[in-house]
Order: sequence, then structure tokens, then C-alpha cells
Amino acid sequence: MRLSVRLLLISLAVPAVLGNGTCLAQSYPAKSIRIVTSEPGGGNDFGARVIAQGLSELLDRQVVVDNRGGAGGAIAMEAVARAAPDGYTLLFYGSSIWTLPLMRKVSFDPVTDFAPISLTTTSPNILVIHPSIAVKTIKDLIALALARPGQLSYASGGSGSSTHLAAALFTAMAGVNILHVPYKGNVPAFTDLISGQVQMMFNTASAGSPYVKSGRLRGLAVTSLVPSALFPGLPVMAATVPGYEAVTPYGVLAPARTPEAIIKRLNEEIVRLMARPDVKEKFFSVGVETVGSTPEQFAATMKTDMAKLAKVIKDAGIKGD
Repeated sequence: MRLSVRLLLISLAVPAVLGNGTCLAQSYPAKSIRIVTSEPGGGNDFGARVIAQGLSELLDRQVVVDNRGGAGGAIAMEAVARAAPDGYTLLFYGSSIWTLPLMRKVSFDPVTDFAPISLTTTSPNILVIHPSIAVKTIKDLIALALARPGQLSYASGGSGSSTHLAAALFTAMAGVNILHVPYKGNVPAFTDLISGQVQMMFNTASAGSPYVKSGRLRGLAVTSLVPSALFPGLPVMAATVPGYEAVTPYGVLAPARTPEAIIKRLNEEIVRLMARPDVKEKFFSVGVETVGSTPEQFAATMKTDMAKLAKVIKDAGIKGD
């Protein structure tokens, strides 16, 4: 083949190759998209529905929520890990995506089987105690727990739940021995806390705030590294326990090997959605703050959180329900 013909073919092929990603992003989506999440009624379901509604408008395609409860979230996660990597099956979930495999055997790997798209929201907890416990600060609580090892108790929504992991991280970092009392869900745990059957709980800001304001519970600290607008005036745990942070990040992921152009398109739309005032207000009303991130930032959050919690889970022998 003559050199001039060869050069002509190369010059025609290069734009075509470089343009594949752009063309793919422009043609996507060509059909409806489903967002897989947990059972109806919980925080995952709420977030997935807000995002599905917003993406339907931004992408001009129907985005539906596919609820798949059971096995601590593993059923939903496994369904997406096995789905075709074409951008039409997504996962919306909290940090259980990467904490669940630390506690029990699952059929997916949170790092290799998923492509992070964007962090969407974070939900800090607040440490609330029953007013019968005569402490007003985290410093007071630590002193009391050190003086009475194993005599204080904290409730959680179940072994391996976010409320349990937040408390386990606190006891490990503060060096205190507080009895864990697991319940089948946050509601019965919170009910026993209010009645004084247990002394404390790391609960969501939306659940704990009304009871703190009414005086039925006492708020001691918020678990985010910086003060939260969800609970103005409440100090951060890290002010007394340096480096402590226990927030639940939520985000959208796709199956691994989903084309980069599709990941980029979805990321741009989700970040745009999270910045909308109406979306911010919807999440804020249920005790959640919007963020939005790059795929790389989401992957870094997963890696950091897994490293931090792996030691806590191993040392405490935590097994997920």
C-alpha cells in the first residue's frame, strides 16, 4: 500500500476512534434506566427515588427504582454486579456496599465488581443518651465509662449496622468498654432508648433531633468531622476523640467495565442534580446532606472507609446480621 494511502486511512481512523466516547455519551441513554436499591421505605429507597425522578428529567428518559431487599443489601448489590455494563442498571446504596463484605461472605467484590459514579449524600449520626445518665459532654461520658466498664449499654439497629459501627469505632478510639445491645432495626432500638432500657445510641439526626429538643434525650455530639447544619450547636465527636468520623456516604455505582463515556455523562448529571436547591431541601428534610463528587473521589472514600472499619470490625469480631 502506498504511503499516501496509508496516511489517509490513519487520518480517517483516528477521529473515529477518538469520537467513539463522545458519540456513545451523546446517544446514551436510548432506553429506560433502573436504579437497584434496598426494600421500599428506608433511606436507600428515598434517595434512589429522588435521584430517579431528577435523572428522568435531566436525561429525558424514564428512570425507575428496582427494590430488592434481603440479605443485608447483598441481593441488590449482587444483581447489579452481575448486570450488563451498559449504563442501564445502576446501584444506589450506602456504605454497606463495602462494609458488608468485611463482615461476611458475599459473591461480589466492592472494588473490582463496581464502577463508582458519584457520591450523592452523607448522613451523620448524633450520639444521644437517656437523661437519667448524668453526663453532659463526651468527656464526661468517657470518664463515666472508664469508671464503670461494661455497665453502660448502647443500642443499635443490628449487628454490623451503621449505628453499630459508629458506636464500635467510638469505643475503640476512646478506649472504653460499653455493652452493645443489638435490635432488629433502628425503631425498636430507639424505643428502648427513650424508655431507658439502654443508655445511649448513635442515631440519625432526623430521628434524634425532636427528642433532644423536647428534653426526652440529651444530644452529646455529631459524628461528622465538621459541625453539621442538620443539628446546629452540637459539637463534633472529633473535638474530644481526635480523628473520629462516622458518617454514612450514599452513592450511585454501575457494574464494572461500564464505558467511561457513560460514567462521565451520569456523573455530570448526578452532580448537577445534587446541587439543585429543591433536591438539597428534600434530602435535608430527612437528615441527609447532599455532596456530589467525581468517580475518583467516590473510589477514594470507599478505600479510606474500608481501611478504617476493617480493623474495628476484626478486633470487635463483628458479624453482619
